[in-house]
Amino acid sequence: MLKVGVLGAGHLGKIHLRLLQQSDKYELVGFYDENQENAEKISKEFGYKNFSTIAKLIHAVDVIDIVTPTLSHYKCAKVAIKSGKHIFIEKPIANTVEEAEEIIALAKEYNVKGQVGHVERFNPAFIATKNMIENPMFIETHRLAEFNPRGTDVPVVLDLMIHDIDAILSVVNSKVKDIHASGVSVISDTPDIANARIEFENGCVANLTASRISLKNMRKSRFFQKDAYISVDFLEKKCEVVRMKDAPEVPGDFDMILQNAEGVKKQIYFTNPDVEQNNAILDELESFAHAINTDTTPVVTLEQATDALRVAYQIIDCFNK
Repeated sequence: MLKVGVLGAGHLGKIHLRLLQQSDKYELVGFYDENQENAEKISKEFGYKNFSTIAKLIHAVDVIDIVTPTLSHYKCAKVAIKSGKHIFIEKPIANTVEEAEEIIALAKEYNVKGQVGHVERFNPAFIATKNMIENPMFIETHRLAEFNPRGTDVPVVLDLMIHDIDAILSVVNSKVKDIHASGVSVISDTPDIANARIEFENGCVANLTASRISLKNMRKSRFFQKDAYISVDFLEKKCEVVRMKDAPEVPGDFDMILQNAEGVKKQIYFTNPDVEQNNAILDELESFAHAINTDTTPVVTLEQATDALRVAYQIIDCFNK
């Protein structure tokens, strides 16, 4: 079992603490939160050991789980890496691309592993369909959330859309060619609604929409490729695959047949792949333990998270123009 400590005991930090304590891959040593009043309250309520300084916690563990505000990710990661500790960082990896690149360089220099909490990679609906997504040429995503003041200190692109940016980059095997985007600030100083169009060198186009002032929550992605359409509902954890194959010469009474202008007939098949329910946060944390113990590449690398952050800032730059 790897000894782990958590930095930050806010809303998400408390979830990480609970799951790490349940895990049989980790031994939860304790946590540090700069709000000592909050830390003492959590320690008293749940029994987790509260460390008085970051240095003392880092010294006592093998792995540091960074669940602090984004502004402090770089500072926390730097201290942990220089102490030779593996790091799990909540998304986004850092506040700037430059900070993220330095985290990568430090991790290589000190020979430690790092993983970033792009949790939708572990969503069971995405896992169930990922191997079916082959060379998509058009992607559409909608990530809509009801208003929550907790996330408004960062643009909606870094808060919500970055989940979809990372998922798209993980399935499109091509470099980004061009980005167009627009954003609207409604109740925050930064955009609350954003739309982005990402064009890839291979011709794939992704159209992303994110909002944090919607009347209902929605997290859906649709992938269109040759002879197939794949729909992933990240919120309901459901998926649907619609495939087209050459129609049989004698179709059945209930077969769905399409015929194009050239007379080519295709039969449509609907399937709902089995979705194995899981706890995505626990799975991502335990996958990192597996990567450390087996000396393999983490599922979401520091480099991949930096690529997602780079695209996110290119989208934000479009707003500023």
